Amino acid sequence: MEKGALIGQGRTAEIFAWGDEEALKLFRPEFSSPAGSAYEAKMARAIFAAGAPCPKVGEVVEVEGRAGIVYERIEGPSLEKQVRAKPWLLARAARTLADTQADMHAHSLPTLPSLRETLQQRIQHATPLTPALRAAALRALERLPDGSALCHGDFHHGNVLLSSRGPLVIDWENATSGHPLADVARTLLLLRVSWLYAENPAQRLLRRGVTPVLIALYLRRYRQLRPATRQEINAWALPVTAARLSEGVTQEERHLLKRVARLAARSKAD
Repeated sequence: MEKGALIGQGRTAEIFAWGDEEALKLFRPEFSSPAGSAYEAKMARAIFAAGAPCPKVGEVVEVEGRAGIVYERIEGPSLEKQVRAKPWLLARAARTLADTQADMHAHSLPTLPSLRETLQQRIQHATPLTPALRAAALRALERLPDGSALCHGDFHHGNVLLSSRGPLVIDWENATSGHPLADVARTLLLLRVSWLYAENPAQRLLRRGVTPVLIALYLRRYRQLRPATRQEINAWALPVTAARLSEGVTQEERHLLKRVARLAARSKAD
């Protein structure tokens, strides 16, 4: 079968129509790996079988020399696109984001990689970190509790699609088993840096104005569903931000380094 029209794209992959009812996630050449796509498909099948809100998974394929995974095609937009098209639905989008993540965190899949070990490895391999900042992040991680929730690892409003059967979460390659507040801290980080990807100065200004409102509404709803203090959530910010620096997202590097330094100084003061 030949791939159809391009229907979406991200940093690591492009999404194409695949037949009438499926979609092909085709990894960009620099991220294309048969082993990696097979692993993601295996995890996604297990996550779907566990009842988490995600699309059905099809076969692993190779198209034009690139690795790909076939998924159920979701016709609805992402939450991010909905907010951009209809900003007056911001409160509803924030509620959906929190509801979907809380639902996900109610599931457990202990066969997934450990969130704690994943963060530890990423902090150790985050080359932009100075030895002092790396040590501070690892110390902060050691003090934090364990957990067994299903954590997405890259949960934001661009990865939640609005389908006819409810919100569904995509891109599970970073899924782990661990403490849900680490996943919340990762979401907060991704939302806070989203302004860096604005297409023009006007969009950047709009995002910097809207994002704090989205964050506040999302956090309030999540904490209603799964009670947690701000202090408990913020405790994960340092290791989660430090770990992000291992991913080679150069556009964020300067901003993240400053944030890690501030968080490390605050952690030392405490």
